[in-house]
Amino acid sequence: MGISIRSVGAYVPSYVETNHDLARQINTSDEWIRSRTGIAQRYIIAPDQSTTDLAYGAARAALEAAGRPDIDLLVVATATPDRSVPATAPRVADRLGISGIPAFDVAAVCSGFVYAMAVTEALMRTLARSRALVVGADAFSRILGPDDRSTRAIFGDGAGAFLLVADPDSEEVLLGRDLGSDGSGHDLITRPSSGSASVIDHLAGLQPYFAMSGKAVFMQSVRAMVQSSENALKDAGRTASDVDLLVPHQANLRIINAVADGLSIPVARAAVNIDRVGNTVAASIPLAVHDALRAGKLRAGQTVLMTAFGGGLTWGSLVLSWPDNVAH
Repeated sequence: MGISIRSVGAYVPSYVETNHDLARQINTSDEWIRSRTGIAQRYIIAPDQSTTDLAYGAARAALEAAGRPDIDLLVVATATPDRSVPATAPRVADRLGISGIPAFDVAAVCSGFVYAMAVTEALMRTLARSRALVVGADAFSRILGPDDRSTRAIFGDGAGAFLLVADPDSEEVLLGRDLGSDGSGHDLITRPSSGSASVIDHLAGLQPYFAMSGKAVFMQSVRAMVQSSENALKDAGRTASDVDLLVPHQANLRIINAVADGLSIPVARAAVNIDRVGNTVAASIPLAVHDALRAGKLRAGQTVLMTAFGGGLTWGSLVLSWPDNVAH
């Protein structure tokens, strides 16, 4: 049974926040943000929306592009669920008019979509599921400190989705995989006072806003994404020279360039949309893929390398042979 990609969907909120808009709210500037991150704008979720709305928008777009087939598995990667209980995926399924199928969340922050793809592929085989939606969705603007220019300049909101199909005639898409984590770095990318340790965090004077140790994350993320990519390529029986399109997590333009350089892949072969959407966390990779498809940068038969690094610390990479006739 081969597992392939039938369609790709994307959704971003209607409100675009430019660097100039942000500079009118906090102490920053367009030049400061562009020079450090490569970001010019980001999309911000509306007050009456939640992560479920983002995920539903991308899932519906993927289904409509494929002719609205029935699905029998739904996995949502998110670090910003609507609530800590219940998971977001069952509500997304309900919004799609679906019940009775397995639907659950994966929490691996920026590595979430890669993790969700690997988990979904395995479940499709073990549970004999024929059509699955994998969604990456995050609304990080909701958890950022209002005066924190280091995070507000970077993160945006959005969602992306892949429709995976499995049948005897499907082309095998996923060729190589690598997943990993290092919990000793759990405090480098974190949101204190947001879970069962909130009492402890509150006593320690921690605020309930997302926090990241930028310099340490930069060094570790580049090293981990390069090593993970090499592991996945080895698993696929490929080398970096075989990669036609690198799809890195859109964390920071400097990180993207450093990962490409570490793999000796020309930056021209990388999918880059961080300038338009910012860091959209679990939505980052599917949104970059969707943009690459629309731009004609992604074609059938190409070897695609997806790699990400996120809180946990977590990292993961996938090597794919891009299939023919992927709707978007």
